[in-house]
Amino acid sequence: MKIGFALPQFHRQAFGIAQTSAFASAIEEAGGASLWVGDRNLAAVNPLVGYGGRGKTIPEELNPAADPFVLLGVAASATSRVLLGSHVLIAPLYPPVQLARSLTTIDLISEGRLLPGFGIGWSPEEYQAAGLNFSRRGARMDELLDALDAIWTTDPAQYEGDQLYVPEHHAPLKPARRPRPPFYLGALSERAMRRVARRGDGWLPVVIAPSFVDVESLLAQRALLDELAREAGRDPGAIDTVLRVNIEAGTSTEKVADIVKDVHARTGIDHFMIDSMYDVETVEGSMDHARRILELVAKG
Repeated sequence: MKIGFALPQFHRQAFGIAQTSAFASAIEEAGGASLWVGDRNLAAVNPLVGYGGRGKTIPEELNPAADPFVLLGVAASATSRVLLGSHVLIAPLYPPVQLARSLTTIDLISEGRLLPGFGIGWSPEEYQAAGLNFSRRGARMDELLDALDAIWTTDPAQYEGDQLYVPEHHAPLKPARRPRPPFYLGALSERAMRRVARRGDGWLPVVIAPSFVDVESLLAQRALLDELAREAGRDPGAIDTVLRVNIEAGTSTEKVADIVKDVHARTGIDHFMIDSMYDVETVEGSMDHARRILELVAKG
């Protein structure tokens, strides 16, 4: 089983990002398998849509948000073994050339350890701030994946779609991972699951510990994904899963470890990303939290 942890990026941990290098190396030394970032370009004061597409509020923990690309670059330079992932980048907000350049740089620094995870997001204000049409974000994601594939696998590279255009350009600098880094995709709706089935190398579901860990729902979602993959002519076994575990305030490390072990036993999911931003205020506390979880999971 692989256990990874969120880098200090949000809430009060964001004010300790000077310790990102120390955090990354400590997690690797303790036996962690991966390090992760999320993405929040802004948290609107009066949001049209709330967190996760529900309600009209956004948790205050998301108000301070450090840059995901910089954090992954720092973690890449401070480690030699752990995977480096995003769960998730709101990819349609970024121009494809700039997104490809940032991710290529991180992948080369880490010598091929990047797991780029993408989602379409739920905040209209983030799209407004980028000058983009929120209602067309799904179609923009599809084109973005095509554009990244072209930039990462051809030289010269170019792409033309309905929303995105990349002029033919020299593109000799490629990621270390060949033919390209894998596409991990977040998805809840059937439409988004179809995108994973068609295009994804991995799926990125989420649970909230301990209040919302619905194993039956995870199994049903994975069964749907497998069915859609077969319909698309793909082997479902080729689509990986990394489960994000958001820890609620006041949850003991013992409880977190028990949840991870139970979900693993009942679903077969073997890679978990644990985010303590709601529960732990300091980077030092997050390090201790992570070490303890690794110890408890290792005990079986």
